[in-house]
Amino acid sequence: MEQERISVVIPVWNEKDRITRALISMQNQTWKNLEIIVVDDGSTDGTQDIVKEIAKEDSRISFYDNPHKVRRTNWRGYDINAGYAARNYGFSIAKGNWITTQDADDASLSNRIEVQYNLAKKYNATAVFIQWQHLRPELLGKKLDVERIFHEKGEDAVVMRPEELNKLPHARRGILMLEPIHRFIPFPIKWFPHTRKLFYRDTTPFPGADNCMFFNRSVVEAGILMRTRNARTWGVPSGRGSGRDFAYNITAKLKNTWSFKLPLYLWNANTENPEFTGYEKYLI
Repeated sequence: MEQERISVVIPVWNEKDRITRALISMQNQTWKNLEIIVVDDGSTDGTQDIVKEIAKEDSRISFYDNPHKVRRTNWRGYDINAGYAARNYGFSIAKGNWITTQDADDASLSNRIEVQYNLAKKYNATAVFIQWQHLRPELLGKKLDVERIFHEKGEDAVVMRPEELNKLPHARRGILMLEPIHRFIPFPIKWFPHTRKLFYRDTTPFPGADNCMFFNRSVVEAGILMRTRNARTWGVPSGRGSGRDFAYNITAKLKNTWSFKLPLYLWNANTENPEFTGYEKYLI
């Protein structure tokens, strides 16, 4: 049976040393019918040349210069953009009925996209979130034995259903984070320690990695996109959190988000994910 096309959006900004790894991770996915969209956010280190050379050998890869550039850093040099505008542009040109994301400095286990697609179909989900583990070179090219995890741990230990997730957006939003009023309140006021809890009641991350979300294009058609710092309802006080806000927004508005405790994403983090220590035994 012919595979359905899935669009992969990869925002990139000065990642010449790691973008090749991310692209190989996508090229080696077990789901082959991919549209790999790389959107550059103004790189100055030669990243563009690397992507274009790889694209010459793989017609699935396309390179775009983001026409909607926004300021990447604040006055302290902290990256408050984190590619949200580049992702939105990628979403707007994606042709697949399903869209997923991949960060340029991370990677994925080779069956990540296939598993997310199959879970979306099995559970009739609008959006599917998974979990992450620490990126280590020896994990590249590996697959996660999802069938064994379900068999040994049981479905209830792996699956977070909409009825559980739908409670979270309201519970974690501060009492003054009201649409659209809060957008007219300057971010520094929201961030100020004495007022922070009024806007960010609970800054617990979404129960699923927001850098590898997998969702139906109906999400974009419903007008749900990543938002500017001041428009984020479920961002973080540091100013980032565009992915977190997007995940909570999908959940709040469409109420058909599913999350699975399956560490299929390889995050270039400084630490291991303690929830999935020992999952090496499920790698194949």
